[in-house]
Amino acid sequence: KLVGFEMVERGIPRHDYEILDAEGNVIGKVTSGTQSPSLQKAIGMGYVAKGFDKEGTELYINIRNTRIKARVVKFPFYK
Repeated sequence: KLVGFEMVERGIPRHDYEILDAEGNVIGKVTSGTQSPSLQKAIGMGYVAKGFDKEGTELYINIRNTRIKARVVKFPFYK
């Protein structure tokens, strides 16, 4: 399922980065991501396995072999 996420820790998600669960298992892939100047944080979208699509779910993005924490958020990213 396609979800939106915001980075909790410092890092910018990019296309094709792996999305991991807390144990380090691959549960999806990033479709797009960037640093949002208006939100002052890094955001992205990606496909994840069922069960990881609820708002507030903690995910990890594999950025250059480092697990960086992210959190699932609702679309749209702005209010």
